[in-house]
Amino acid sequence: MNKKDKEFFKKYLSERLKELINQAGNTVSGMTETKENFPDPADRAALEADRNFMLRIRDREAKLIKKIKAALDRIEKNTYGICESCGEDITLKRLKARPVTTQCIDCKSKEEALEKALGL
Repeated sequence: MNKKDKEFFKKYLSERLKELINQAGNTVSGMTETKENFPDPADRAALEADRNFMLRIRDREAKLIKKIKAALDRIEKNTYGICESCGEDITLKRLKARPVTTQCIDCKSKEEALEKALGL
């Protein structure tokens, strides 16, 4: 991977990381605001369902934040874009589709096929 591509991914991942951290902060501040009192149990249930949904999204984003930090670390260590399974280069097309990936498409496909065969 050339220097221009590394800079592109570093910038993209850094911006995405800032965006996710900002959204997480907004969720926390939104959940600590004063609560409304709903006399109707259905309204209260709808509010709780919305909050649970938002928390599930934020949990997924927290996992993505960890993956982005790991990808940025790999960029610094010059191992970004190298498959952790076979050691071959990961294509730019795959990295653009999934910038936090650690495996080339062949190794990932084999891993998923194995998981499916084992029922995982």
